Amino acid sequence: MIADPLTKPMHILLVDDNPNNLKVLSEAILGCGWKALMATDGESAIEQTEYAHPDLILLDVMMPGIDGFETCRRLKANPHTQNTPVIFMTALADATDKVKGLEIGAVDYITKPFQQEEVIARLKLHLKISHLTRTLEQRVQERTAQLTQSVRELQQTQLQLIQSEKMSTLGQLVAGIGHEINNPVGFISGNCSHIEQYVNDLLRLIHLYQEKLPHRDQDIDELVDEIDLDYITQDLPKLLASMAQGIDRLKEMSLSLRTFARSDISSKIEYQIHEGINSTLMLLKHRLKGNGVDAKRLVDRHRSKIEVVTQYSELPPITCYPGQLNQVFMNIIANAIDAFEECDRKHSAQQVVAQAKTITITTSVDTHKETVTICIQDNGPGMLPEVKARIFEPSFTTKPVGKGTGLGLAISHQIIVNKHNGQINCLSIPGQGTSFIITLPI
Repeated sequence: MIADPLTKPMHILLVDDNPNNLKVLSEAILGCGWKALMATDGESAIEQTEYAHPDLILLDVMMPGIDGFETCRRLKANPHTQNTPVIFMTALADATDKVKGLEIGAVDYITKPFQQEEVIARLKLHLKISHLTRTLEQRVQERTAQLTQSVRELQQTQLQLIQSEKMSTLGQLVAGIGHEINNPVGFISGNCSHIEQYVNDLLRLIHLYQEKLPHRDQDIDELVDEIDLDYITQDLPKLLASMAQGIDRLKEMSLSLRTFARSDISSKIEYQIHEGINSTLMLLKHRLKGNGVDAKRLVDRHRSKIEVVTQYSELPPITCYPGQLNQVFMNIIANAIDAFEECDRKHSAQQVVAQAKTITITTSVDTHKETVTICIQDNGPGMLPEVKARIFEPSFTTKPVGKGTGLGLAISHQIIVNKHNGQINCLSIPGQGTSFIITLPI
């Protein structure tokens, strides 16, 4: 069982040049049983992370000296702090600035003036996600070490045991993450509709006051100017709509996690292949998005967009192990993405922009042979014949040390051929791309 990270003291680093903001936030954090660390500028915040090791950083954008964006860049460039979640606090309403913060590496943003309840809810959510991510990485690392030793001793026999245990662990971990996401999402989603209604009611009340009492005294006029009432009236609905979109995105991710982690290992069930492919694409969505290319900067810091084209035929459900098939789809598509990213690193920024990257997934059914076929094709760099001849061998990999174990395609071959009595073939031409053709009995 994964321990709840919120049951032990968390250290939250607050970075803001406004003492009042620090006071309000620190009181809210202490009220949750967490410990508050404080800094008033980016330089001191970076210095403090070196010895304090906070679990999460609340970072103001506009500060004297280096601003929040530059502070975040330096934190993400440091191996010791690159995995520490950063949430921006900003009064900037421009979507470009918010997107910029997320691209730099922040996990979320909170718009000023903030509500304590919203801040605490978001802190709890990202602390849990961070804890689950670290736990997942630690378990995967431990499991990988065990698997490496097992493969050396008895490759083919142990490969079957590796697959069973890997799918079981993956299913439990992914299901746990989906469950943990559902709890805060359900809480936030349930309250958003009430918040929207309350906000609309308050805005109606303010408008009615303005109509009935057109002549306000000087204090009211000064406060209206100070808080920029017109801007608040326009921005509040936008903020609520943005929150609703975020909640919908989390719900989609949770559903995809549950679909992907179908670990029906004990017996086969009827399953719609398209559900597995779609859930896999959802989980890989963050790797398919581009983050822009600047010719003046290093290309390997950037990732160009990969377009996915699905050409689905009308498929009947097939009897299979869903979780294992989803693992095959994940291995093949992730390998295609890795190949594109490696290609990006080897070419100039202009070439990265010019070459459109595409993964095409086609499905079809042969009613006479009672089989379905899934073709996953990319227009990437392709493989040399000597590499293609060995891709299904256990422990064979062309990736750098630490980037791949060489087990993905070997396990995929075993799942398709041994577990499902199907076929998996690879066609590849250097410079033109690679295709994996999977045929499964209905």
